[in-house]
Amino acid sequence: MKTIAALQNLVTAASIDFEPTGAELDAIEQEMPLIRAEVELLDAEIMTIDRPANELDVRRVRRARNRVLAARRDLTNRATSALTGGAA
Repeated sequence: MKTIAALQNLVTAASIDFEPTGAELDAIEQEMPLIRAEVELLDAEIMTIDRPANELDVRRVRRARNRVLAARRDLTNRATSALTGGAA
């Protein structure tokens, strides 16, 4: 009869209880404008769930989508310029 043994260490609450590193916090801070824009878009979409969207709601959602696109563009441009060292 073969015995079955775990090949990896057990996952415990102690192993999950670590704080984020400085690099992870910096990455979150760089993405924060995009995160805020996505939250604004979600809020605008939630407002229109239970009622028909009027002209103001349509504008609000459109502006929020534009902010998300602009934040994604800015984040991508920053990442690209950081990779090329600004020599592009």
